[in-house]
Amino acid sequence: MSEPNDATFDIVILGGGSGGYATALRAAQLGLSVALVEKGKLGGTCLHNGCIPTKALLHAAEIADQTRESEQFGVKAELVGIDMAAVNSYKDGVVSRLYKGLQGLVTGNKAITFVAGAGKLVAPNAVEVDGKRYTGRNIVLASGSYAKSLPGLEVDGERVITSDHALVLDRVPSSAIVLGGGVIGVEFASVWKSFGVDVTIIEALPRLVAAEDEESSKALERAFRKRKINFKVGKPFEKVEKTDSGVKVTIAGGETVEAELLLVAVGRGPNTANLGYEEQGVKMDRGYVLTDERLRTNVPNVYAVGDIVPGLQLAHRGFQQGIFVAEQIAGQNPAVIDEAGIPRVTYCDPELASVGLTEAKAKEQYGTDKIKTYNYNLGGNGKSQILKTTGFVKLVRVEDGPVVGVHMVGARVGELIGEAQLIYNWEAYPGEVAQLVHAHPTQNEALGEAHLALAGKPLHAHA
Repeated sequence: MSEPNDATFDIVILGGGSGGYATALRAAQLGLSVALVEKGKLGGTCLHNGCIPTKALLHAAEIADQTRESEQFGVKAELVGIDMAAVNSYKDGVVSRLYKGLQGLVTGNKAITFVAGAGKLVAPNAVEVDGKRYTGRNIVLASGSYAKSLPGLEVDGERVITSDHALVLDRVPSSAIVLGGGVIGVEFASVWKSFGVDVTIIEALPRLVAAEDEESSKALERAFRKRKINFKVGKPFEKVEKTDSGVKVTIAGGETVEAELLLVAVGRGPNTANLGYEEQGVKMDRGYVLTDERLRTNVPNVYAVGDIVPGLQLAHRGFQQGIFVAEQIAGQNPAVIDEAGIPRVTYCDPELASVGLTEAKAKEQYGTDKIKTYNYNLGGNGKSQILKTTGFVKLVRVEDGPVVGVHMVGARVGELIGEAQLIYNWEAYPGEVAQLVHAHPTQNEALGEAHLALAGKPLHAHA
């Protein structure tokens, strides 16, 4: 849409990632005029440097493993090698198609003015782009995140890289050290191992994916040991040195690890520097924008969504927050988003998926004696046997109350999280879920069986 002369809008949005573009599309549906400012490409981190390209790599990695292991299914195949140029072409094709679709949705919408360029908040109701001011009755800050490093750790894009560089690598390294055992770290470690790389993960916290339930962490660590993915937990990073063949990393206790590459996967930081937020009085904490539960900042009519708001840095969280803010501004009074009800998936092999509270958090919140858990082993599930995967579905419930946490480990369990988040968000009791019919043979049955057992009627499970 072409810009109106007065350049005043119902909403001016700074950032066109998952949170920003969702705000724009929903606001336009609700009859509001929108200016959407983006300095890079629409779709932000998720589409271009995060969810989509990494999951494409993980799918290529899965194909590599299936080819390598095909004989156990009676299929004779040989893995000749990984053609990184072709893998990248496949990955970039997926991103490109989604990007074109999103561009069409946004730029073809008459209610949305798309402004390409770097924006800055220059007044509590205005964003400036290339010397032009866009005034909004409401402002939505959605400036996203960047790949973090650690103090004294210089990223050179060649031997010491971030996930941004890892996504465009034109070769398969012989060996790699992954600094950080969170979601990004374990996903890249998983991809690289499948591609034939010798991988070592270094994590300062006592376990991999430490934000997940402890049993999920343990299951992943067992699976990684079996896959010969090396990891050292409870070992803070001390320094990195360049060597003739790559890098040498020193960790707590003086131990050293050498490899061709070091991937710095210590998380993502809020992209808020030099954007004028603090100058306009927006309350911040360590670079994050502080909001109330309705995503309002302390400045009237200024909202924030996505990775710059403390909490889970997930595309689907930002997307939902964008919809919420558009409805809030339109006076619809939407229901507050329960952060614990946002599904979480780690797409390594095996996958981890969870929603709600971990066992430890549930005990903290409700009291140890009020919490019951049930662990259903995927070994008893027909489809899991067919896929030759192992893992579990773990339920956390309040005694005589609802299920408050679902934690799953195994191939493809990310696809089960949809039903799991309904169970949590609708505060379902095990007996209510036990009444539902789950198709056979599916891994989805494992959710049904776990609830049957927790409802006191285990069939394929021991009580």
